[in-house]
Amino acid sequence: MSDPQDTNDHAARMAALEDKIAALKGGEERRPHQDEHYSQAQMAWRMVIELVSGLGIGFGIGYGLDALFGTTPWLMIIFIFVGLAAGVKTMMRSAEEMQRDKLAELAGKTEED
Repeated sequence: MSDPQDTNDHAARMAALEDKIAALKGGEERRPHQDEHYSQAQMAWRMVIELVSGLGIGFGIGYGLDALFGTTPWLMIIFIFVGLAAGVKTMMRSAEEMQRDKLAELAGKTEED
């Protein structure tokens, strides 16, 4: 079995090591910058998905209507452009939402100062 003296010594060494690591880090957390980076990447992917899904839905509707009415490829072309416009509009709405959130965050930081 292990000696209680060794266990106490091990715990003391671990505590000392943790203190040294905390001192080297300077107590400064880097998480907010990393969280912001991931948040921006998530928003970028969201915008890309919104655009591609608009195009895909427009293509699907146009292709389906073309098959139904036999007007190939005219309705598909029209609905691809409609889907593109809807995707861009949704992207712009997302960008406005991001900007509004960022301005609110900056306004909150200025009031704290």
